[in-house]
Amino acid sequence: MSLALQFFIASGVGLLAAMLLVGLWVTSQIRDGVMRNSAATTALYVDSVIAPLLPDMRKSRELSDTVKRALDETLGQGALGKRLVSFKLWRRDGMILYADDAELIGKTFPPNHNLISAFAGNVMAEYNDLDDDPEAGEEKTVNAPLFEIYNPVREPWSGEVVAVSEFYEIADDFQETLNAALWSTWLVVAGATAAALALLSGIVFRGSRTIETQRTALEAKVTELQSALSQNSSLRQRVQRASRRATAINERYLRRIGADLHDGPAQLVALAALRMDSPLLLDPAASSELREAEISGIHKTLGEAMREIRGICNGLVLPQIETQAVVDILTLAVKEHERRTSSKVALTLPGRLPELGTSEKISIYRFVQEGLNNAWRHGKGKDQAVRAGMKGGRLMVEVMDGGPGFDPSRSEGLGLAGLRERIESIGGQFETLSGPQGTRLVITLSVEEQP
Repeated sequence: MSLALQFFIASGVGLLAAMLLVGLWVTSQIRDGVMRNSAATTALYVDSVIAPLLPDMRKSRELSDTVKRALDETLGQGALGKRLVSFKLWRRDGMILYADDAELIGKTFPPNHNLISAFAGNVMAEYNDLDDDPEAGEEKTVNAPLFEIYNPVREPWSGEVVAVSEFYEIADDFQETLNAALWSTWLVVAGATAAALALLSGIVFRGSRTIETQRTALEAKVTELQSALSQNSSLRQRVQRASRRATAINERYLRRIGADLHDGPAQLVALAALRMDSPLLLDPAASSELREAEISGIHKTLGEAMREIRGICNGLVLPQIETQAVVDILTLAVKEHERRTSSKVALTLPGRLPELGTSEKISIYRFVQEGLNNAWRHGKGKDQAVRAGMKGGRLMVEVMDGGPGFDPSRSEGLGLAGLRERIESIGGQFETLSGPQGTRLVITLSVEEQP
């Protein structure tokens, strides 16, 4: 369960228990208060009716027949007679001085706590509780709620309690008043509890939703971060492998350059040096025509050596491409190839390509340069073409020819291997497609435009 649901259940149980405790305490206080007020009101009314009929209870320990008949007439008629079920007048020693049941007059019973408290000057009341009254016989047979009241009878001039009147009142109105008060109290307590629970639960549920939303977002961020870390680890491993391969390929490049210089310009320069020791140049007797021919041959050999050296340098030195756009770089590479080989290349470019970084520009230039060189050497320059465009938010550059092709799985020359390592080291993809109809080299680069 969520924290909010756990709080709702726990707080609901706690508030329900608190509501029951508070409700029971409040209702008990209301019940006692209503009973005291009703008892005081009824006792005052009864006392005002019977007090004038009673003699001086300090002098008369018993009631005369005249007083008893007056009480019988008063308590058996009128509004008071309709309200009272029974009436008793107690003496302090527990003897009944008067009762509407004549058989009880003169009998003595052990005083209960209500009677003792009434002789102490307190108005006592009980509602539907006749178990402590051994003298209550007729009252127990009444099929109605009864309100039992003990009222102290005081001496007018001294205020001393000289007797206690006990009477039972039919409590229909009291029952309705008490039930209405209790229902109102329980409704108020329950409403306050429900409002508190709703307010607290609303705050907690709102906080829980915020926490859940933040947790979901955090989990998504963690998942994204883990994916990024995994990608970074994979890219780092690829870069490390590419770096190792690039080191080996650079060494091979250096060896190839050294071999090209040794087998080409160095041989020509060595030949020119040998011809410098020719007898035609050292012998004064040699004819001028032969000497000039020898010198012309040496010049020709040295010129060939210089041309080969320039060709090697042209392949190694890059033009100024850092500040040029990608379209201009592709155009420059194609034009250089056309100038060097006196061949034609079909160039297809869109109106605009995104701006890239220096590493990407160098890689694109070298890719087109090496691809066209391979198309010239191995594809005889047939149907040479360069094409660039955007696809799925990535830059694609293709170099194609219509030569005989080769098997990429068996043979990938030093130039293509170097290009693959260069492209993959910057996060791109390199693909070689070759067959009898020709060869197609494709690179794909992620586009992150530079400012």
